[in-house]
Amino acid sequence: MPNSQPLAALLQSAIADELRHISDLLERLAEVLVGDEHFASKYLDQLQAFDLLVQCTHESAAVLDRLSAGDCAHDAVAPVRLGHIQDRLRAALAQAA
Repeated sequence: MPNSQPLAALLQSAIADELRHISDLLERLAEVLVGDEHFASKYLDQLQAFDLLVQCTHESAAVLDRLSAGDCAHDAVAPVRLGHIQDRLRAALAQAA
């Protein structure tokens, strides 16, 4: 079923693009920080958080893409690969039921 609000679909798509832009910025920042051997060795665990942030923004952007394409909310959430994100999104949907 197509999105009943065309402007909402356009906005969802635009927000997905913004999330991908944020993800790109995070990846570039992480590359700079990892390039500093002293910093990278001292903060290795914290630097791994950048990877998680990138994955989260990609998953969130993909959900918005599916919504803007007309998928229902449950179908948009189902392909999310990160379990903790899928769990939080499903919990949010369950509140509406």
